[in-house]
Amino acid sequence: MDPKELPIIEHIEELRKRLIICAVFFVIALIAGFYVAEPIIKFIQHDNEELEALTLNAFKVSDPLTVYLEVSFFVALILTSPVILYQLWAFITPGLYESERKATLKYIPYSFVLFLVGLLFSYFILFPNVMNFMMNLSERLDIQQTIGINEYFSFLFKLVIPFGFLFQLPVITLFLSRLGVLNPNLMSKFRKYSYFVLFVIAVLISPPDLISYILMSIPLFVLYEISIAIAKIGYKKYLKAEEQRMQEEKEAEQRQQVEAALAEQRRLIEQMKEQN
Repeated sequence: MDPKELPIIEHIEELRKRLIICAVFFVIALIAGFYVAEPIIKFIQHDNEELEALTLNAFKVSDPLTVYLEVSFFVALILTSPVILYQLWAFITPGLYESERKATLKYIPYSFVLFLVGLLFSYFILFPNVMNFMMNLSERLDIQQTIGINEYFSFLFKLVIPFGFLFQLPVITLFLSRLGVLNPNLMSKFRKYSYFVLFVIAVLISPPDLISYILMSIPLFVLYEISIAIAKIGYKKYLKAEEQRMQEEKEAEQRQQVEAALAEQRRLIEQMKEQN
């Protein structure tokens, strides 16, 4: 076997092992999701008092099963996400320094918590307002809403899940700044462009209403400012760690030079002894 190909094969083998671990945990979580899917579906149907009067219809025979499987899959994904994050961290950790390994490992629970916070925010605050806007618009246009349960839950997931990922912004910026990849000064410099991108994202995932745009944009802007503040902390730690690492390397190099000088001195002494 070619020695140059060995590291690549080892990386592929390690990746395969970690994917298998994630798959096993996902299957276990999916089984758990089958048990909690029904109460979750009933809770979502009757949670909001203003939307409780809605009658969700099944336009296809398979719609209830489709919704049941989607909710089970969604629950399994949430439960497996910490395992996926840890396996991802374990896969890239050989390329990190010891201090970076310990620091980045702490981000996993924060990332999971922020994902849940994003889901809760979008479900309890954003989703009811969006649905109310849609229902009011239907009334103004004299349109009778006949909502399918599959369409209802698909719309819910499309609105809620993206916010779970958007709330990862502080953790991602902290992770990248801690590794020295992201400079918080650049984030501050390009703030107005970032705001524009976030506003476009808010427009794309919200209904065509100015209040909804504002309601979606403000938390994203706040998240960005929090990310800048957190990135500054992470970048300072990176600079400090780099300074310490360079100092350690300098001291190690000096020790090697001293050891080499001592070894050369001992060699010269031995030669003198042999000559005498």
